[in-house]
This record gives sequence, C-alpha cells and structure tokens, in this order.
Amino acid sequence: MSRIGRMPIEVPAGVTVTIGEDNIITVKGPKGELTKAFPTAIKVEQEGNMIHVTRPNDAKENRAAHGMTRSILNSMVHGVVKEFEKELQVNGIGYRVQKQGKTLNMNLGFSHPVTIDEEEGITLDVPDPNKIIVKGADKQQVGQVAARIRAIRPPEPYKGKGIKYADEVIRRKEGKTGAKKK
Repeated sequence: MSRIGRMPIEVPAGVTVTIGEDNIITVKGPKGELTKAFPTAIKVEQEGNMIHVTRPNDAKENRAAHGMTRSILNSMVHGVVKEFEKELQVNGIGYRVQKQGKTLNMNLGFSHPVTIDEEEGITLDVPDPNKIIVKGADKQQVGQVAARIRAIRPPEPYKGKGIKYADEVIRRKEGKTGAKKK
C-alpha cells in the first residue's frame, strides 16, 4: 500500500470539497477555487472533515495513480487556504524588474525590454527591482510560470548573471587564466 496514498487529508474550516461524477473534484476556499479530474479507478471519499483516497487493486497503474491523486488533492486543499509562492532573484548589472498594472517589465541585457502579463489565478509581486514573487493557489501553475520567467534569462556559471530561484545554488566556473605557452 502506498505510504503517501493511505494518509488522510484534513479539510480545514472554510474549505468545501465537492466530489462529482467521473472523479472531477472541486475545492473552494478563501484564496480561490480549483477543479481537477482524477483517474476513475481511484476512489475518493469524504467523511466529515477528512478525505480518504483508496485504490481497487495493486495493478501498476493504480499504484502509480494512488499516491499522485492524494498528493495533488492535498496540494489543492493547501493552495486554497494558503497560496503557494516561488521567489525569483534577478542578478546582473543593469538587470531590473518593474511591475506596471498587471504587466511585468524586465530589463535583462537584451536590446529590448521583456514583458509578461499575469495569468488568471497567478499574481506577480515585485518587492524590489531584483526580486519577483509568483503567487497562486495552483502549485503546478505557480511552478510553471516561475520556470517560464526563469527561462527568459537562465543564470550563467561564470558571473552568475540571470534569473534564478531564491533557493537555487549556481555552481560557478573559473574563467580563462593567462596566455597560452608556446
């Protein structure tokens, strides 16, 4: 039995979980509403303020989907109560970020500024010119938006310039040293 899949999910006060046909589950809370379709072989039951996820047998597909279903459902419940967030740092001389309305303007050493618009369900905060905070209820969407922003100018190993996650460590390389010997 899956260690993750058999753990119950506690639903906090103020959160409603609706289990519909074909395992389409809707979670509503103070920070938003999330809907996702799960595999129909996995059984999701709610008893009071606890959700239990079970599988019908030990087939490989069911074992794989059991823990995944429970983890995604737990992230949905957590996300509508307390939003997920990813912090990005912008390093480099002249690299800076500004927010104008719902648009993020970035000067990253290109010949033109790069702009990104906020997606639905995601908020982009810029507390200072070298920091971006991506927030949202959907954990997967927050990670995807943060990865898309990072991909615009990934950090390089020689000077460390670029956009990196706040907890990411960049392995630095030593540059060329001296002239060649003849």
